[in-house]
Amino acid sequence: MTTPVPDRLRLDQQICFSLNAASRAFGGVYRVLLKDLGLTYPQYLVMLVLWEHGELPVKKLGEHLRLDSGTLSPLLKRLEAAALVVRERSERDERSVRVRPTEAGTALRERAAEVPLRIAAATGFDLAEVQDLRARLDRLTAALDAFGPASAPAPS
Repeated sequence: MTTPVPDRLRLDQQICFSLNAASRAFGGVYRVLLKDLGLTYPQYLVMLVLWEHGELPVKKLGEHLRLDSGTLSPLLKRLEAAALVVRERSERDERSVRVRPTEAGTALRERAAEVPLRIAAATGFDLAEVQDLRARLDRLTAALDAFGPASAPAPS
């Protein structure tokens, strides 16, 4: 059964709007939870990658976060000013900059350990629901990444 055209154009029928609204709601919760850590949500994501992988080239960090260097550089600059990371040019390739957490940045990990638990609690979902949603969103992201003009579905 297809949805009548006028109904397809209702805001409450748009998956993009639901995802955007959920993202903004998450942003509000993260803003509150990260305030005590002195981090913004994007800075928190940078620290998550560095806590997981240790020292990385900026390019690799950007790949993990799906961010370009123009977006990532100001984030790293602020984290460096807060003494949470150090940026250094690679000795082998001067064009490459490596980033690593400082001692203070590494210590912050302990204080951040409760954030994922508090976020999960804020969703009202049980662990299985959170894992299922994450898996579905990962599948959605992969499908959208693979989407190209040649693969555009025909309107029905």
